[in-house]
Amino acid sequence: MKNNETINILFCGIGGQGVLKASELCCLAALFDGYHVKKSEVHGMAQRGGSVESHVRFGKLVYSPLIPCGMVDYLLPLHRDEHERLKHFLKHGGIDLLQWLEKAETADKKYLNTYMVGVLSRFLPIKENSWLRALEVAFSHKKYDYNKHLFLRARREVQL
Repeated sequence: MKNNETINILFCGIGGQGVLKASELCCLAALFDGYHVKKSEVHGMAQRGGSVESHVRFGKLVYSPLIPCGMVDYLLPLHRDEHERLKHFLKHGGIDLLQWLEKAETADKKYLNTYMVGVLSRFLPIKENSWLRALEVAFSHKKYDYNKHLFLRARREVQL
């Protein structure tokens, strides 16, 4: 990451999939690693399975929380339909994480977001300890161990 570069991540899915929790994890990890972070959330009819998206931007200094169209560095979809709707936000040369969504095999779909954040984490300049600290803050003690397990499994499965 260059000194003045801002990293742009677009999380998308439908209500109940944990889009907002996934973006929260990313924001916390970036903050713990010393980055300036901005986040914006767009909620559709989330309670009825509607569209949910979250824009996350981090870097040395970030001014706006919204990512301009065509400027997304990483697109993290939790639902194929939302991926199709928002893939035009991805910049030329950006990284689309759809292939990992298709490969994800979790025992419980409610943990898909943590798995996908683990995949994303391998691409970002954030230390693993900052990610683990974010998981600890974001999840209750009861849910922390399984979320940590899936997060670390996803990190191991991504070969860069």
